[in-house]
Amino acid sequence: MGAGLILDGRLYGGTNGNAGEVGHLRMAADGPVGYGKKGSFEGFCSGGGVKQLGQMRAIQALKEGRHPLYCKTETELPTVTAKSIADAADAGDVDATEVYRYCGEQLGRGLSILIDLFNPETIVIGSIFTRSENLLRAEAERIIREEALPMSAAVCSIRTAQLGNAIGDYAAIAVAEEAREKNN
Repeated sequence: MGAGLILDGRLYGGTNGNAGEVGHLRMAADGPVGYGKKGSFEGFCSGGGVKQLGQMRAIQALKEGRHPLYCKTETELPTVTAKSIADAADAGDVDATEVYRYCGEQLGRGLSILIDLFNPETIVIGSIFTRSENLLRAEAERIIREEALPMSAAVCSIRTAQLGNAIGDYAAIAVAEEAREKNN
């Protein structure tokens, strides 16, 4: 999970081009792994992180005698995906809904940090948010209202990337173009 920081109309790369690596932010002491770090923003707010949380939740549910729609038996654990959890949540599965609620909470917490640090006008979110906005937005916005500085949150709009899953490709092109311009 990366962030393209646009400051004064230009992509900001920091001292050595690594600015915006928000996926490395530690959101909790423990949790799903993203970028090799437990409890990172990437761990909680990526497809891989949702999968890890869903698998952990399914193991607990099965021990308690529940059979989530996305994982009815232990043998199905390896087939769990963020999409299968989202489909189950859309169908009303309690365990799947809780996985996405928790991810939305962590998303809101991470966005609150970014809002407090940068006081942005807009945050555009792609990737899993594009695919599962209906499951993530309400909880993320609730946390932002609770945790972000009210004056900063009031002027920040949270938008879904119109590029969908292609946003990473466009981000890579933008970085390459920026580097090309610097070298010319």
